[in-house]
Amino acid sequence: MSLYTRIEGQLDTKSDDAGPVRGTYSLGRVLMIWLAANLVVTTLLTGTLFVPDVPFGLVVALIVGGTIVGAAVLVTIGAIGTRTGLPTMAITRGPFGTRGSLLPVAANVVILMGWSWVQAMLAGIALNYIVASMTGFSNPVIFAVLCQTIVVILAVFGHAGVARVEPWFAAVILAIAAYIFAVAFSTFSPADFAGISAPLEPFYSPGLMFDVVVATAISWTVLSADFNRFASSTRAGVIGSGIGYTLSTVISMSLGASAIAYVVLRGGDAIPFDPVTIIEPFGALFAVAIFLSVMATNTMVVYGMVTSVVNALPGRRVQFLSTAIVLGLISIIGSTFFGLLAQFTTFLVTIGALFAPIFAIMIVDYYIVARGSYSADILKAQGGRYWYTGGINWLAVTSWVVGAASAYAWAYVWPLPFGATVPAFLLTFVVYLALSRARRSKTPFEPSRHLADADTPR
Repeated sequence: MSLYTRIEGQLDTKSDDAGPVRGTYSLGRVLMIWLAANLVVTTLLTGTLFVPDVPFGLVVALIVGGTIVGAAVLVTIGAIGTRTGLPTMAITRGPFGTRGSLLPVAANVVILMGWSWVQAMLAGIALNYIVASMTGFSNPVIFAVLCQTIVVILAVFGHAGVARVEPWFAAVILAIAAYIFAVAFSTFSPADFAGISAPLEPFYSPGLMFDVVVATAISWTVLSADFNRFASSTRAGVIGSGIGYTLSTVISMSLGASAIAYVVLRGGDAIPFDPVTIIEPFGALFAVAIFLSVMATNTMVVYGMVTSVVNALPGRRVQFLSTAIVLGLISIIGSTFFGLLAQFTTFLVTIGALFAPIFAIMIVDYYIVARGSYSADILKAQGGRYWYTGGINWLAVTSWVVGAASAYAWAYVWPLPFGATVPAFLLTFVVYLALSRARRSKTPFEPSRHLADADTPR
């Protein structure tokens, strides 16, 4: 047996699968998982996008409001994971069909790959700042590639260890957040922050900002059932994830908005989504924290991407190591595309266009059409209730196309003043509900039960 074969066998044994899991996590533990998950620099830097285009007080209000709206979707999808024991992408077999679920799986891999590239670039920029300040050598692209290479290695061999230490990195971010808030608001008054004038032609309107905040929650919802299936009860999952996600997002985004506002009040240029702009006023220690937190989060992103592909279809488990190598190489090459940082808003809007309709369909299908219960047929590789037509539910696919197209149109062709993500979600909800009325009447009612208690289908 070759070394490659031995490593592959060990990794396949230890990698996560898409089967049902009986959760044991308490409310407090779920809360801490979600608090740690979104206390990351990408969320912090998202807050730097909005100042000075939108008044500072309104920025904070929209961050809170948009986060609460997005969190409502997140906890609703997460609750399906707790009730069934399945991760998010496995749940999509219910509405889309066993083969149709490959559509959201593919979208998930694309989105996670994009997040991986962005985070590698941010880690590279932070590491470049540290090295340049000490040696004078500067090459962010080289450092981004180096960081992503380390991330891929950790994702393959050390993701479990990284998951354990990630809450400690979150604690570091919280400490830094307290320091930055203290410095910013002890140097300038709240009235100074509120008095920052907007540019003559601002890029962000309040509506577009609200859309970006909601889209951030949508991007995290792809992991909601993955995390919440480990909750001991639906109550623990809903309350823990709702409070944890809301707190971490509000703190992180408000911190970014406050940091960039502080830069503006000091006479600096407000360069959005640029770590160096907010690192320089607060010191190299901030750069170290950014580097560590991004590396930890990005490791879990790459691991989640590989796991999604490995478990895309029940009964057909793809080899973990070969998948990790291919996706890892793509993520390393993509980390050199620094132009993506300038398109971050487009990236978030794309997430909303792809996934807000998917989550609307999932909510309608589970809570209304299936009346809060999926049968063990969802674990079948072929046949059963979720096979539909050749493994695809074309009603769900059609509804998704309508929702995604509307999101694109309302974002770029006929822009709405309040953004496109929420309207696309509501439209898809109504369309799929209307198309599925006949199927609901034909679907027999079954008491809700955890799929770990169900007989394994053949």
